[in-house]
Amino acid sequence: MLYSNGVTPIDPTGRKDAAPLPAIIYGTAWKQEATAEAVGNAVTAGYRGIDTANQKKHYREDYLGDALANLSGLRIRREEFFLQSKYTFQDGQDHRLPYDPNDDFGKQVESSFAGSLKNLHTDYLDSYLLHGPSASDGMAEADWEAWEAMEGLHRSGRARRIGVSNVGLQHLRDLGGAKTQPMVVQNRCYAIRGWDEAVREHCLANGIVYQGFSLLTANPQVVGDRRVAAIARRLKATPAQVVFRFAAKLGILPLTGTTDPRHMKEDLAALGLDLSAAEVAEIRSISR
Repeated sequence: MLYSNGVTPIDPTGRKDAAPLPAIIYGTAWKQEATAEAVGNAVTAGYRGIDTANQKKHYREDYLGDALANLSGLRIRREEFFLQSKYTFQDGQDHRLPYDPNDDFGKQVESSFAGSLKNLHTDYLDSYLLHGPSASDGMAEADWEAWEAMEGLHRSGRARRIGVSNVGLQHLRDLGGAKTQPMVVQNRCYAIRGWDEAVREHCLANGIVYQGFSLLTANPQVVGDRRVAAIARRLKATPAQVVFRFAAKLGILPLTGTTDPRHMKEDLAALGLDLSAAEVAEIRSISR
């Protein structure tokens, strides 16, 4: 993965035992009963970064863990996988909570994290995220309680990286005062918002890995644009592949959630496309 200035991102953990960052991550949201089959196909295709959450409303982390356990015949070591999960506040859950809602937020984080380890059959996670702060205009008291618990997980080595998802610039500015700075940000990217430019630039300036999801579904006007189609023809690629390579050029570590085995392979191959600086600028101009 390359940032817009052409440098390889530096992993901010500084931990020698942290798994290498993948070039692309397979997202398991909204798969439900199809999770195990999709993960099996993704790993077989070559994906080693996998994103989930202990939130049965949108993820089946337990099915993911069982799928990985059933792939033992591929002889892939645990340390080759980048496994990322999340703690989700009660407002983002359904009735199947991974913690006691009467517990304080720090205890909820501990319980949810322990559940994730059990679901994924592991004793550590490569990345653990706060799945959306409780307030939209900055870090609220509940968010700070959860973050302090996550800092403890990081100090213990059980969470090799910690970070936040679905955040705005003010959340990150607030977190600048934390004992442990966020190492990962995961946001939905909209072209009409400059591909989350303000947050991306903050991450680039502060050594934070920026992950982008819904790159295709949130931007159909870009995927279907004639200029993207022309670039795809030149590269003998698909418009979706062009968008993934474009995102990587902006410094975005892309997530893909396709369940189509052919598209899985195409998305992996997209990171090898030769996209020129002029073409990157042309795609950036779409929807602006």
